[in-house]
Formats: sequence, structure tokens, C-alpha cells
Amino acid sequence: MQIAARIEGALERAVAQAQGPGAPPLLASALQYAVFPAGHRIRPQLCLAVAQACGDPDPIASDAAAVAIELMHCASLVHDDLPCFDNADLRRGKASVHVEFGEPLAVLTGDALIVHAFATLGALARQNPSRMATLIGIIAESVGAPHGIVAGQAWECEVAVPLSDYQRAKTGALFVAATTAGAAAAGHDAAQWRTLGEKLGEAYQVADDLRDVLCDAEELGKPIGQDAMRLRPNAAAELGVGGAKVHLEGLVRAAVASIPECPGAVELRALIQAQTTLFFPKQLARVAA
Repeated sequence: MQIAARIEGALERAVAQAQGPGAPPLLASALQYAVFPAGHRIRPQLCLAVAQACGDPDPIASDAAAVAIELMHCASLVHDDLPCFDNADLRRGKASVHVEFGEPLAVLTGDALIVHAFATLGALARQNPSRMATLIGIIAESVGAPHGIVAGQAWECEVAVPLSDYQRAKTGALFVAATTAGAAAAGHDAAQWRTLGEKLGEAYQVADDLRDVLCDAEELGKPIGQDAMRLRPNAAAELGVGGAKVHLEGLVRAAVASIPECPGAVELRALIQAQTTLFFPKQLARVAA
């Protein structure tokens, strides 16, 4: 089965469980709205790609890890768009959850997605409790304090915001979760896959910083210029567009080079090299290094 179809099927089953009999109808609708239709699904695709490179002997575990990571990501987008944070009206080309369903229900939708991510992993308890415990630890670290996406959001409340710490937590944490959880779900040493997640996470954030400067809202499907307006760190602003482009290219090379030896290492290196080209805004073709 193609990875994309596998992810969508697993997500549909997971969300359907959260929408079970007795669920408040508006919450059930908001959960569906927050997760579908698909975004790029970069993080769960990365998780399954690593699991497959490691042989993917336990697809139930790797599916659960990929679903948990994407539910966490969707939750972070719902909360990030709230009026108390970015106050963004647009996400993935449609009205953000709080615009469509109201602010209170958006808060609850994000909360429900976070809890359901752990519930998805908890379902592994009967068949492989040790693997479940490892995956829960990986996901929890990527979400909470001191270095998860919650910490990344919290950096926006500080007066001084270090670019590297902010990006490592806000964006990189879930990329690290994707690579390490994919390896752990396949029974491999998760620690060896951390660098790949760190480099890809930073690369994606630098690319996002460039898109915030170079693209328009219609192209991105979300508001632009948020970093400048809210005085947040931005690689393109700090390094210049040309400097950020060079940095992005170096991060992609480092990511590919960091892939450990495994049964599917050659194929994964080719896949990462190909997929990361999608990070680059098309406008960069006109920018000199």
C-alpha cells in the first residue's frame, strides 16, 4: 500500500473512534474538520518511511506512531491559529477551526486531538507493552516541556527568543519524533535516527521562513508575514534570503548523510533527497546563493 493511502486510512479509523457514539456532534465535526482533508502529511510520511527502511516488522505499531504524530501536529495548528496566539483566519486554504466552530470548541478540539494521540498509542498495550511505552515516551518528549512543541509555542511569550531554541522546539520536535518513532516502531535504536529528524525539522522551518517572506497567502493557504508582524525569529530575516537558501541546502545534505545503515538506507536517502526539494519555495530559483 502506498504510504499516503496507508496514513489516510489509519487517520480515518482513529478519528472515527474519537467520534464514537455519544460524542458531542459539533466536537465530532470539528475533529473531522481539523484533520481532513489532508495537508502534506510530511511528519507521518517520514515516520512510515523510516519504519519501512528498517523493515517495518510491526505495521500496527508504526501506523499508531504515524497517526499520533499527525494528530499532535493537527492539534498544534488548531491552537496556533487561536486569537490568543496568531489569530489566523485561514489554514490549509480554508477557515481555521476557531473561525468555523468558535473559539471554545477550537480549544477543546485541540485538546481532544492531543489526548486521542496517546489513546492511539495506548491501544498497543496488549500486543507489545514495551514498544508502546517507548513510543509514548518519544511522543510526549516531542510535545511537552522543556523542548517539545508546547515549549516552542511558549517561546513566543518570551521577550527574547533564540532562533535555534525556538525552531528546534516549535518545528523540529515533531520531526525528531517522526524519525525516532518510526525506527522504534520497527524495533531499531531510535537514538541513531535523531539527527535526521533534527536536520529535516530545521530545514522545514527555514523553508517555512522563506515561504513567509516570498509567497502570498493564497499560495500558502495561511496568512503571511506573521513572523515580522509578531517580531518572531525568522531565518530569512536574520540570514537574508540568499543566506537562508544556502543554509537550507546544507541542512538537506546533512540530513541525507545522517541516515544510518539499515535494510532500506539507499532507498530512504533517495526519497529524502527527492522529497526535500518540495521544501524549497519555487521563488528561490530566482535567488542567487
